[in-house]
Amino acid sequence: MVTPNVSIGVIDAGAMTARLSLERPVTASDGQGGAGISYEAVADLWVRVEPVSVTLEERAGGEVFSISHRVWLNFRRDIEAGMRFRRGIRRLVVKSWRDPDETGRYLVCDCVEERR
Repeated sequence: MVTPNVSIGVIDAGAMTARLSLERPVTASDGQGGAGISYEAVADLWVRVEPVSVTLEERAGGEVFSISHRVWLNFRRDIEAGMRFRRGIRRLVVKSWRDPDETGRYLVCDCVEERR
């Protein structure tokens, strides 16, 4: 049996101290047979953000690091991969999500923040 890093009973509204906007991708034709992606706001949410790991790699002659996070929020049915949480210039892209104790109280989203 796997024990979560955070006890479900400990999470409460007081632990959700970050205010982030949840955004969904919107695809629009660019008029030349391609498409551009923009994002539209879905909701502003109180969440708990936990940094998990950092990965450093070289891309196009520069160093890029990705930070993975767990984002805890109150349960929602509309979360999908590719959505993102935003605050200012920070963007946390949702890769996967789960109901940690299958009670419909919370969701935990595994997200990646890329920085240059």
